[in-house]
Amino acid sequence: MQTQFQISTHGQGLYEFTREVQRWVLGTGLLTLFVRHTSCSLLIQENADPEVQTDLRNFFHRLVPPSTDPAMSYLSHTYEGPDDMPAHIKAVMMPVSLSIPVTKGRLALGTWQGIYLFEHRNAPHSRTVAAHLSA
Repeated sequence: MQTQFQISTHGQGLYEFTREVQRWVLGTGLLTLFVRHTSCSLLIQENADPEVQTDLRNFFHRLVPPSTDPAMSYLSHTYEGPDDMPAHIKAVMMPVSLSIPVTKGRLALGTWQGIYLFEHRNAPHSRTVAAHLSA
């Protein structure tokens, strides 16, 4: 089985789409998710406390600041905005695909785990995540 999930973002941050994926899966197998973009990532992360999402966003902003930051003056790919090349760097540091076991129509996630798209750009985007469930 294959499908695609469309995720609308409104700037940098984590966007959970666990429920959409759970509604789609059937049977037992291995689910592969793959984001079709170079400036966002996929994560399995805690979905109970929103402060985790805030701290992750702030950590990666400090780790890879915008290209206008003096620490990033070595960047040459800057014509798409000060968040573009830092977004590509962040995407290299985090996964763009995930594998999740599915058992009897249920994602085998832990109690506090959710599936997130981590948007690294400031502007709104429509992101596509391809999904493949193999038996």
